Amino acid sequence: MAIAKINPAAKPAGIRESFGERMFYIANIVFFILLGLATLFPFLNLIAKSFSSEAAVISGSVTIFPVDFQTGTYRFVLASKQFLNSFKVTVLLAIAGTVLSLFMTVLAAYPLSKPSMKFRKPILLLYIFTMLFNGGLIPTYLLVQKLGMVNTFWALFVPGLISVFYMLIVKNFFESLPESLEESAKLDGASNMRVLWSVMLPLAKPVLATVGLFYAVLLWNSYFTAMIYITDPELKPLQLYLKELIASTNDVLNLTGAIDVSQDMNKTPEAVQAASIVTATIPILLVYPFLQKYFVKGVMVGSVKG
Repeated sequence: MAIAKINPAAKPAGIRESFGERMFYIANIVFFILLGLATLFPFLNLIAKSFSSEAAVISGSVTIFPVDFQTGTYRFVLASKQFLNSFKVTVLLAIAGTVLSLFMTVLAAYPLSKPSMKFRKPILLLYIFTMLFNGGLIPTYLLVQKLGMVNTFWALFVPGLISVFYMLIVKNFFESLPESLEESAKLDGASNMRVLWSVMLPLAKPVLATVGLFYAVLLWNSYFTAMIYITDPELKPLQLYLKELIASTNDVLNLTGAIDVSQDMNKTPEAVQAASIVTATIPILLVYPFLQKYFVKGVMVGSVKG
C-alpha cells in the first residue's frame, strides 16, 4: 500500500493563510528582490561603463545599460602587458595555491579527525590558538624575509597556506564518515595513506570542492600579501595591479602602457578601471557553476559532526 508523503510545512486541509501571513510572504519576497538588485547594481553599472563611450561616462548618464556601445576599452585593457602579466600570475597563484592548500589541509585534518591520535587535543589547541592570535605584521615580514621568500612567487601563498577554519571543516567531515569504511579497507591490507587516497578522498569531494572554492576565491582576491612582500612588477598579482590602477585615476591610461592614447581617445580612466575589474572578476565567476552542486552539501556536512 502506497504511503503518502507528508510535508511538515504544509497546512492542514481547509485552513487558509490569513491576510497577515500572505502580506508577510509578499513583503519577504519584495525585500529579497530589492536586496538582490541592490547587490547586483554596482556590478551591472561597471559592465555598462566599460562598454560605454567617453562622453556618456563623463556625463554620468550610464546606469545599468551601455550608452553608445563600444569595445575599445576592453581592447585597450587586454593589450596591456602589465595586465596580462598580472593575470597570468594570479591564475598560477590560484591554481598552485589552491592545490597545495588543499593538500596540506587534508594532511592536517585527516589524522586530527582520529580520536586515537596521540596528543590530539593539545595539537588542536595549538591550531585554534593561531586563529585567535598571531605574531603580528612586522615579525611575520621578518620571518618571510629570513626565509628568503620576499619578492618570490612563494611569498604570495606560503605564509597563509592553511586556513585553520577550513581545516576544521574538513576534519569534521572526516569524523562524520563511518569508521567501518576505514576498518574494512585496513582488513584488506590498505595502509593509512591508501585508505585516505582511495576511500576517504572520493567521499570527501563535496567538502573538498567547497573548501577549494574558498581557497581559490581567497587567493584570487588577495592583494595585501603581495603589497607587503612583492615589489617586482613581474610578480604583482591582478588584484594589486587593480588597486594601483584605481589609486592612480589621473594616470590610469599611462599606467596600462599598452597603446598610444592618441590612437584611441574614446576611453576614460573610469571606463578602463571598470573594464579591468570586470575582466578580473569573470574568471572566478565562471568556476562557481561547476562546483555549485557540491557547495551546500559540503558546507552543511563539514560544519557539524555526525
